[in-house]
Amino acid sequence: MQESCPRAELADDLAAIEILALRPVHSAEELATNLNEVYDAVFNVNFDRYGVHDIAKSAPDLMRAIFVLRLRIHEQIPDLLKRDLMSLGVQRGIRNVFRVGRYATDMLGELNNGYTQLAPNEKTIRAFRGAKLNTLINPAFETGQDIPFQAGDLLLTRGMHHNSAAIARVGDVDSQFSHISVIHTDESGKLWVVESLIEKGAVISSLDDALHHGLGRCVIYRHNNAAFARLAAAQIYDVVQRSRGRGGRHIWYDFSMKLNGYKELFCSKLVRQAFDLASEGKVMLPTFKTCFDMKNRDFTERIGVRTKETFAPADIELEPHFDLIAEWRDYRVTSRLRLQDLLMDKLFAWMDAYGYKFHEDLPIRLIGIFGRLSSRLSERTRALVADVLPDVPPNMRRRTIQAVAMLHKTAEPLLADLQELEQQSIDRYGRPLHARQVLEHLERVRQAANGRIGYLGTSRS
Repeated sequence: MQESCPRAELADDLAAIEILALRPVHSAEELATNLNEVYDAVFNVNFDRYGVHDIAKSAPDLMRAIFVLRLRIHEQIPDLLKRDLMSLGVQRGIRNVFRVGRYATDMLGELNNGYTQLAPNEKTIRAFRGAKLNTLINPAFETGQDIPFQAGDLLLTRGMHHNSAAIARVGDVDSQFSHISVIHTDESGKLWVVESLIEKGAVISSLDDALHHGLGRCVIYRHNNAAFARLAAAQIYDVVQRSRGRGGRHIWYDFSMKLNGYKELFCSKLVRQAFDLASEGKVMLPTFKTCFDMKNRDFTERIGVRTKETFAPADIELEPHFDLIAEWRDYRVTSRLRLQDLLMDKLFAWMDAYGYKFHEDLPIRLIGIFGRLSSRLSERTRALVADVLPDVPPNMRRRTIQAVAMLHKTAEPLLADLQELEQQSIDRYGRPLHARQVLEHLERVRQAANGRIGYLGTSRS
């Protein structure tokens, strides 16, 4: 019997997953079950079941198919909300499917790109530029031209630092994004990004500068009421502009992650204020909040979190009044982001399962001291913390600086180890590591570490 075509086999597997994802349901429990099955099916897709060269040929079509499937699921959210089917299980199921769908797309893009990696001194390209497959566009908004950004558009982004990975994974549902911002158009038509950054607080920068800012992935979300979104962007632009003017009070980053009050703002809270102001309090994002429900709160308390629920950047993915316009990623760094995500999954899981906590030593204490004094120290001294925190805001506590430093210095050698293993898999088999292989390797590292991995460990270690 003639062997079936590998390309057709993978396409058939994905078609079966699509049928399952869009199967009609009558209850939230049934929908959650379907979504969990979709997640498991995509998660278990492994390139070793197919001919890698054949997959590479069909990768562009498969990537678009996965993207369209995610769009179709996203478009169902308003109806699911009306039918009272957006239970916590369904919310998590949708988020999980979105996440694993992106990973599948990333791996196909990496294969299609010949597994090219970013060189040590090379920078990521400007978001929404590059080869055609770097940007996937919602067919409903496809014009054949560059993305026509509009006032009120939201940019959901991910950087490449370990603290970005931690922000994306620290809530009750893992995400792939660490930041969100809003686009404003001034009277001359120039596009600006209004955002709140850990290092600088609330700031305004040109859209072009923001899209050049070392991003690994970026998604555009747009409210379905253009006038309302334009007003929201204008309102928050004015708030931040006034804070930067003479007599204004600078708005620093809010490490507490609390949703009440606008004296300080974290990135999502700035977006919340924008739509709060534009609606005169009638629209309070997000509809579905992220919770901090971990048993071990050592890390969240160290970084200053003082709440049990918040507006995380990726919560915008479930908003019923926002459309996903386009999605971009740099396939030279998506492998790094995926490994970072899986690494953070394990670190946080170990904290909960084994009571691991961070334990600072003298160098970390010095980083905390130098970080707090960085604005008054020499360039040579500031260089001690530059690889961890290039800019330290005056409202960042010493304990927070130390936590970020310990996270970075714990994760960096583990990531280097994973990247080496991934390259070996690519060289030998022509495919990246499966997530299962990454997690199994990290677990072996933990078992051999005698209770201490970097700065993370039990109180007895």
